[in-house]
This record gives sequence, structure tokens and C-alpha cells, in this order.
Amino acid sequence: MNHEVSDTMSRKVVTTLNSYKVTILCGLITILVLRGTLPGGSSGLGASDFEVVPKEQLVDTEDTLVGRRITRKLAQVDISGDSTRADEAVVEEEVWDRSKPYSLGPKITKWDEQRVIWNEQNKGKNASRNGKPKMMLVSGSQPGPCANPMGDFYHLKFLKNRVDYARLHGLELFYNMATINKEMNSFWAKLPLLRKLMLSHPEVEWIWWMDSDAIFTDMAFEMPMDKYEGKNLIVHGFHNLLFEQHRWIGLNTGSFLIRNCQWSLDLLDAWAPFGPEGENRVNAGKMLTAKLVDRPVFEADDQSALAYLLLFDDPKWKSQTHLEWEFFLQGYWKYVVYNYENLMAMSHPGFGDDRWPLVTHFVGCKPCQLAVTPEVEECFTQMERAFNFADNQVLDKYGYAHKALASFKTQRIRKDTSDPLGLKDETMPKEHNLADETLDLTFQEREFLRNKERVEQEEALKQKTQP
Repeated sequence: MNHEVSDTMSRKVVTTLNSYKVTILCGLITILVLRGTLPGGSSGLGASDFEVVPKEQLVDTEDTLVGRRITRKLAQVDISGDSTRADEAVVEEEVWDRSKPYSLGPKITKWDEQRVIWNEQNKGKNASRNGKPKMMLVSGSQPGPCANPMGDFYHLKFLKNRVDYARLHGLELFYNMATINKEMNSFWAKLPLLRKLMLSHPEVEWIWWMDSDAIFTDMAFEMPMDKYEGKNLIVHGFHNLLFEQHRWIGLNTGSFLIRNCQWSLDLLDAWAPFGPEGENRVNAGKMLTAKLVDRPVFEADDQSALAYLLLFDDPKWKSQTHLEWEFFLQGYWKYVVYNYENLMAMSHPGFGDDRWPLVTHFVGCKPCQLAVTPEVEECFTQMERAFNFADNQVLDKYGYAHKALASFKTQRIRKDTSDPLGLKDETMPKEHNLADETLDLTFQEREFLRNKERVEQEEALKQKTQP
């Protein structure tokens, strides 16, 4: 009897212990699962660094202002307190002594000689795939997200446009989203970046800077680099406006090319002191307004500072600068976008000028601002048209085109063929459908015919209505 009671008690104890084990195991699993779902759980950040978002708010938050704010807050978390691995070297940023002129970094001398030696030691690296001196296309956008998600959307589209142009013309591409220098923000951020790239890429002969609000619209045009022998800076501008009238809009720095050489490093050194944020930039802006015709009163900008250097500083800046006006190294969007259909009717890619602009620059547009004003909506509309105008030139090779310049939707413009390279024996009979004759034309040829007919009809209507 006692033996049976003892066995019963033992079984109960074992059962209880097993239950506790299962409970503890489940608890541990639950903790691990919850820990894995907490934001920052695997990155060393505490839960207090994040705003907990209810599950119901995670669905379709992009359509609500609250959702956008949450997204921005999550994206802009300051991770400066994140632990650094022991093997990572961290260099403290140098603090600018405001009693001294601002500098982008240590003075570089004999850079041309250094590049010659480096390229001799690394033969072939300074040539592009087409055998020409290597060129790097450089652009960028702010590190954080736009207040308006549409701004990020068009940054992506414009980046795709740069990727296409660089691929078509054998250019290196560098797209920056990092803060290189805290004092040099806004439109001044390009200067420290250009200097870093020059010194880090001695194999690159030319750097082509393009603002984030500019887009290539002539995908066939190639820069005539032989034309710029003996020049180190190629910038869009007009000789009479700049050198005769001293207008601050005599040139534009939204798209320019600068040679990787000692002259350019010296120019950046002379250019940079106008740009540090704060009182220095404000005072420089007042001076530039006093010196340049029709310049409004605002803090110093890189474009006005370059105009000042070319007009009033060392003559060597002017002598080595080429003001390009023969084609649209940058074309003001309001002068260009409303004429795309007429250009398609009367012209074709490859000119780069008013017949087919190389670059359309959306100066004055603010795609990142949260408030969507009529001006911003018009910018978005025309940015879409400009992108599709350029994208059609890319898609044509693959037999597609956008249904309209204002539409992101595409349509097939050519049928697939069993002879894509056109190498079949000419004696072999080829299938041909008279109803599909226009499919043998390229997109540009068909658009040319269609728009030409439309323009002729409009002209005929005008003549009929004239007294």
C-alpha cells in the first residue's frame, strides 16, 4: 500500500516538474520572439529610441499625415549613441577656427604631377570602356527622407535617368547621400564632395556635377570634350550677361564639368570660404548682392560666388573657364517642358540645344516640401513629363514607350521578331503584315509623323480663322 502511494506521489512530482519545464521553455521562446520583433533589438538600440507603432497603424500609413510623420521619425533616429566596435577607427571632426579663412582640408600641391605618376603605375585605369579619358557623373540628395514622399519618388526617377545616361555613354556614376561637411550644407555640399572625389579617384579626368533637380532629356547627346582642350571648368552661361553686364544669372552651376587637376583644387579652395553656414555665409551674401546686378538679398550661394570669382578675383579663373551656350548643359524647365511635343514633331535626339535639350533643370521647384501648392503640383506634372520624354528614348530600343508623356504607363510599339539582329538570309521569305507597316518605324519616327500631322492641322486651322 505504501509502495503504491509512493509511486503515485513520484508520478505527480515528475508531471509537475515537466509542466514547469514546458512553461519555462514557452516563456523563453516568447521572450525571444518579442525581442526579435522590437525595433532595434538586434542593433544595440534600446526600445526607448523608437516610437512603438500600433499594428493597425502599420497598414496604409503612407496615405495619412500621421503615418508619414512616423515614417520620418523612424528614418531619422539619431544612432550616434550606438556602440562602435573596438576595431573601428573613429577620427574626430576638426572644428573650424572662425578667426581663420574656411578651408576644405589640407593644402594640396603638385597634384598634376602626382596624378601622372599614379596613372603610370596603374595603366589603363584612367580610360573609359570607349577608350576616352574617364569621366564621373556625380549627383546626390539629402540624407533623410523628404517631408513629401513624392519628392523621394522623383529623386528615384531622376537617379534612374542618370543611371541610363551613364550606361549609354560609358560614364562612372557616383550618387551621394552622406553629409561630407557639416558647415557646407545645402547647395554648398557639392564642393567638399567634389574635392573628396578628385583626391580619391586620380584615374578620373573629368567630374560632371548635376543637381538633384536636373534631368537628362537628350539621351543621345555626348559631350564634345575635344572642344574643351585647355579648359578646366565647363559651365552653362552667357558671356555678355556675365562679363559685360555682371548679372548674377550669367551662369548656372546646376550642371557643370570640372577637370581633376591642381587648378580645380585651387578653385575649390578659393570658392569654399563663401559657403560655411552662419554669419559668414550671410555676410558673403550681402557682398555678392552689392557686386552682382539684380541679385536678391539672401545668403551666399555657390552660383553667385563663382560669378564673383570669374569677375573680380584671380584672372586665371576666367582664362580656364568655358561658358557653354551652344547647347543646354542646363535648360530652365519653364522654357523647355511645354515644347516637348513640338520637338518630337520637328526634331530628334542628338542636338542637345533648343531642338532637343540635353538637360532640363527644375530650378525653383521644391519637391520635398510637405505643403503641396499649385506650384509644386505643376513641378511634379512637368517632372513626370520630362522623365517620360527621356525614358522613351531608352525604352525604344526594347520596343516600348509611355502611352503619353504625362503617363507612367507603357505600351508596346513593336512586335517581337524571330530575327532580332536582322542577320537572317535575305533570300528567306519574311513575314509582313501590311496592317502593321508602322511597326517597322522607330518610336521617334512614328511620333515625328504623328505630331507633324497635328502641327500641320493646327497651322491650317489658324490660316482659316485669320481674317
